[in-house]
Amino acid sequence: MNLEGLNNRQLEAIKNLDGPMLVLAGAGSGKTKVLTTKVAYLLESRDVSPKNILAITFTNKAAKEMKDRIFSLIGREAFLIQISTFHSFGLKILKENYDLLGYTSNFTILDASDSETVIKKIMKDYDIDSSKYNYRAIKASISSNKNEMVGVEEYRKFVYNDYDEVVLKVYEEYEKELKRSNAIDFDDLLILPLKLFGEHKEVLQKYQEQYKYVFIDEYQDTNKPQYILSKLISAKYKNITVVGDNDQAIFTWRGADYKNILNFEKDYEDAKVVILDENYRSTKTILKAANNVIKNNKKRKEKNLWTENEDGNKITYYKAFDEKDESFYVIKEIRKLLDDGVNPNDICVLYRANAQSRGIEDAFLENNISYRIVGSFAFYQRKEIKDLLSYLKLIHNEKDDVSLLRVINYPKRGIGNKTIEELTIVARDKGCSLYDAIESGKELEFKNIIEELKKSSEKMSLTEFVDLVLDKTGIRESLKSEKTLEADIRLENLEEFKSITRTVEEVDGIASLGDFLDEISLVTDASEKQEDGQDKVTLMTMHAVKGLEFDYVFVIGVEEGLFPHLNSMNSEDELEEERRLCYVAITRARKKLYIINARSRLLYGKISSNVPSRFISEIGDDLLDQEKKDPIFSKKINREDMIVDNDIKVGDLIEHDKYGKGVVMDIDGSIATIAFSKAGVKKLLKNHKAIKKVGI
Repeated sequence: MNLEGLNNRQLEAIKNLDGPMLVLAGAGSGKTKVLTTKVAYLLESRDVSPKNILAITFTNKAAKEMKDRIFSLIGREAFLIQISTFHSFGLKILKENYDLLGYTSNFTILDASDSETVIKKIMKDYDIDSSKYNYRAIKASISSNKNEMVGVEEYRKFVYNDYDEVVLKVYEEYEKELKRSNAIDFDDLLILPLKLFGEHKEVLQKYQEQYKYVFIDEYQDTNKPQYILSKLISAKYKNITVVGDNDQAIFTWRGADYKNILNFEKDYEDAKVVILDENYRSTKTILKAANNVIKNNKKRKEKNLWTENEDGNKITYYKAFDEKDESFYVIKEIRKLLDDGVNPNDICVLYRANAQSRGIEDAFLENNISYRIVGSFAFYQRKEIKDLLSYLKLIHNEKDDVSLLRVINYPKRGIGNKTIEELTIVARDKGCSLYDAIESGKELEFKNIIEELKKSSEKMSLTEFVDLVLDKTGIRESLKSEKTLEADIRLENLEEFKSITRTVEEVDGIASLGDFLDEISLVTDASEKQEDGQDKVTLMTMHAVKGLEFDYVFVIGVEEGLFPHLNSMNSEDELEEERRLCYVAITRARKKLYIINARSRLLYGKISSNVPSRFISEIGDDLLDQEKKDPIFSKKINREDMIVDNDIKVGDLIEHDKYGKGVVMDIDGSIATIAFSKAGVKKLLKNHKAIKKVGI
């Protein structure tokens, strides 16, 4: 086998075939190449069957890439190797031994939606109040317990309150229902093989004999069942090679335990450790920055990335006035790169929270730069935003059947398909909208909520009104009750929506719901026209970027409370995870890294004053090139300057910065109704700076 081009440590990791080995592979050090080459080298140099090899990774995409790489090295033998995710491997074991666990061969696997359906049925059967106990929160609790290997009987020991009692009851009935239905859920793909091995030692011995060589990728991301499964399978021959990087362990919030990789040498006393610290991706400057940050973590195995690559440019650090200035700066710099011939695919913008993407997306849309959102929907296409917009559209226009159908039973109100079918028939017979056809039942309660909100929409600011809608419709409470990470992210995005309403109030003086919906429709329409199949700048969270790399990386919102996140401030472990996330973000850049923060930020509908993230000082001033502000892009918006005393009255001629000349038709408190010659009738804040009184 041709091993040219590999460095000494890579060769050491590849050629040592016997016994346990930990390969600590830093970012960009060629870990996938080492892993796949070692598998190929093993088959070439030893009398080993491909069927004696087990290679595990975490995603189907990564498993396919591994198989393709090994195929390119050894050919068709690659297809005889068990290369898969942990869950796929678990399924293989269950299919081969279903009868020993009391299942029949046609057992089914429930997806997340199926599991929720079962849980909702159990709650209904036992008269559990779904408005008090959220089924998604209960599902998350059951899943968490399973992945911590806490069964029903063990969970019974931890019951301390009413909520725990409900979870226990549902958990117990859920497991019974799965068994009755000859079904398993996704968590069972990891748990049941361990149960099988515990009850049938001969089965475990069979798999230990079959898989004499075990390879585990991204070992720092293993959870408890995955860790135990790896250990059990390799226990006889102990020919286990694990590859990972404790400095890139960023998924503890979903059950991964980075201590597994730190404890590998304790689990295998004769383990050989190879550190891959030569980076082939980034410049010396970028690697120094990453090393300077991560060395502040105490719970890690020491390694220092280095490279033969060029020094490269210093890291550009820009202090923006606010989130708009931040977006303007990013757009300006990306424009320069594109004008210099850089492919958009080689540019990435990273942020800590999904909600941050809204402002940067708007800037891309306004400047007609194509982009893609990876690992998330574009802001205006996210379910929670579309739900809120549907409520607002229905409040503005009750004849909007599309919006009504989207939200009439969200959050859940017990309005089912049969009721909607009956409403549709009545509406068709009467020739009216679905809303007008509502006369009784739970749907009338929904209608009353909309009517109440209609009356309130003219009496408060848009931002206040959005808050009211979130409360009155039950959206906010429903998401809070879920107690899941996904629900928390949806809540953050809904809070960020208030930044949009506040901006249009302050910049354009828009005060009416109808005008706001007109404005927002232009932006959402533009975002829907973003087409695939062309070169685009990538926008994504720091969590989603792991495993990827780009020539030019912009990291925005690098401020205390945002990154590191506020939730991590009281926990040393969580703060260290934020630092590892910073390490991941920095090491995504090949040629050039930009770090941007804002002194003031409008996020989740609130303005906050921020100090630069501690991670910036950890990088070190000698690696930073602080860019001076460009007055064209850095004019600070003083929000207090938006309000002036126009002293306008009914009949006055005015001129608006955006809508041109108009006549004041009516004044109700702080809101003026103005008829514009081109823009039509608008309701605006009468004392907004954009409005000027003019002579006849």
